[in-house]
Amino acid sequence: MKELLILSGKGGTGKTTITGAFAYLAKDKVLVDCDVDASDLHLILNTKIRKKSDFISGVKAKINQADCSGCNLCIDLCQFNGIIQKTDVLEVDEFSCEGCGVCAHFCPDEAIELLPNHCGFWYVSDTTCGPLVHAELMPGEENSGKLVSLVKNKARELAEKLEKKFLLIDGPPGIGCPVISSISGASLIIMISEPTLSGLHDLRRVLELARHFKVAHGVIINKWDLNAKMSDEIERFCSREGITFLGKIPFDKTVVEALTNGKNIMEFKHCKASESIANIWLQVEKKL
Repeated sequence: MKELLILSGKGGTGKTTITGAFAYLAKDKVLVDCDVDASDLHLILNTKIRKKSDFISGVKAKINQADCSGCNLCIDLCQFNGIIQKTDVLEVDEFSCEGCGVCAHFCPDEAIELLPNHCGFWYVSDTTCGPLVHAELMPGEENSGKLVSLVKNKARELAEKLEKKFLLIDGPPGIGCPVISSISGASLIIMISEPTLSGLHDLRRVLELARHFKVAHGVIINKWDLNAKMSDEIERFCSREGITFLGKIPFDKTVVEALTNGKNIMEFKHCKASESIANIWLQVEKKL
């Protein structure tokens, strides 16, 4: 099974818009949104949730008030300010607790227990472009890399069950743990850049990651005509580095109109952006 992963060195480059467009054009696929910290692919695909499941990861402390003598040792030991004094009782601040277990280990009253932590949800949804596996991490929670792995594994299982040929994955921004988790098993990485100096810098970072994991890759410049000189510089960079350059997408106000109305840009057949993306998709198919 092939896995096509869309990445960018930062947020806001048009990664999700382009993934949604590819979802419209591609056949025989399962869609995956690995940006679990800010999932938004479902917003442009007319999504209907079919299955919702809890994501449990790590532990959080809980104080049994009936057993607590109020010695305050846990407050002194906690390095994360995760336990607070409220009137005459102690309570755990769930946003500050890291689940390290020190408080429970040293509590002389054995009044603290560590409970499984409900971090978020993962979903299987139906969309206008096929099945989508996505997730939602609760505010302040970590372990997004672990949730990304879970989402991808569930997507693979679904693809095998439905006999689909590949996964189309909207990856997280940046180069951190969630991105590394999303790269695992990828057949091809498409890196989205924007025509700015920082865009080139971010492209270099993602390129280093793709090369480190020895995954085939290509580059698309989005909104290239906002800075044609910088776009040319990025193309020359790709040529020097031996990177497959897949194409350029012009700035198009129709994209703004589409996103504002929760639409896929490919529903607007005769705009400059959709025509460019359709041509780029032909190159991506060959690369796959």
